[in-house]
Amino acid sequence: MKNIGFLSFGHWTPSPQSQTRSAADALLQSIDLAVAAEELGADGAYFRVHHFARQLASPFPLLAAVGARTSRIEIGTGVIDMRYENPLYMAEDAGAADLISGGRLQLGISRGSPEQVIDGYQYFGYVPAEGADHAAMARQHTQVFLKVIEGEGFAEPNPRPMFPNPPGLLRVEPHSPGLRDRIWWGAGSRATAEWTAELGMNLMSSTLLTEDTGVPFHQLQAEQIQMFRDAWKAAGHEREPRVSVSRSIFPIVSDMDRAYFGGESRSQDQVGAIDGELARFGKSYAGEPDQLVKDLAEDEAIAAADTLLLTVPNQLGVDYNAHVIESLLTHVAPGLGWR
Repeated sequence: MKNIGFLSFGHWTPSPQSQTRSAADALLQSIDLAVAAEELGADGAYFRVHHFARQLASPFPLLAAVGARTSRIEIGTGVIDMRYENPLYMAEDAGAADLISGGRLQLGISRGSPEQVIDGYQYFGYVPAEGADHAAMARQHTQVFLKVIEGEGFAEPNPRPMFPNPPGLLRVEPHSPGLRDRIWWGAGSRATAEWTAELGMNLMSSTLLTEDTGVPFHQLQAEQIQMFRDAWKAAGHEREPRVSVSRSIFPIVSDMDRAYFGGESRSQDQVGAIDGELARFGKSYAGEPDQLVKDLAEDEAIAAADTLLLTVPNQLGVDYNAHVIESLLTHVAPGLGWR
């Protein structure tokens, strides 16, 4: 295991039981948690993106703010729904956020997940082309975005511009060199993982897969990772790809931990449906640190990945989430070979 970071969904609710009661709380606490995670020695701060929900949405102001407040930690998303995105404007935002952070952006993108509203991307002005569906539209947006951030010029310059232009065709600015190699695709199936490899994106795999073969979740996910790596090799890419997996992991080291998550020690994989498709959901891990080390060492997907993203209960507040991260890094991660 080379990298361990956290993944926050950025939930907020005005409920008195929540430590995160407004959108401002969710954003400012996300920045504070990233700063705390860097101080604790974690490797990454990642944030989920959901539209029309009381959760984190527009990611680039947050990523830029985290980049300005930190100096070492990787900063990413898991994931941006490409059905909603203008690829060129996104390229500008991503380039700016990456430059502010000094090239630490790790941008997770995907087709997205079930929505709060029906066809929400249409409210953002995007409609699938005739004969195509929303998934195809997301992939088309992605391919445009990937091409643009490579930095090659493509736009015909005005012969009488307001300011002098460099020679040749113009590209979207600001351009951040190296960002193209730090794009990840959130793949929900083995076939999508192979497509991800063909396009030269890193693989981001979460706690659910939109297929089920009857084997435990971690084994199915490990199979997905191997198929990704095989497809990457077959595509002939020069660099080594990266792979992340997400897990809910709660070391029980205090009475508060036990009160919050003691019941999760009995968690098991679940099979359900998403958008009418069969899906397998991975279990949560909770327990005494020594037992967690044993349990996690048997997780084949964690062993196969180079990055582990710890999903955090952000509504419990920055201090408690920093405690969860510190407990994992101190009591569990060394037993898995971290650092």
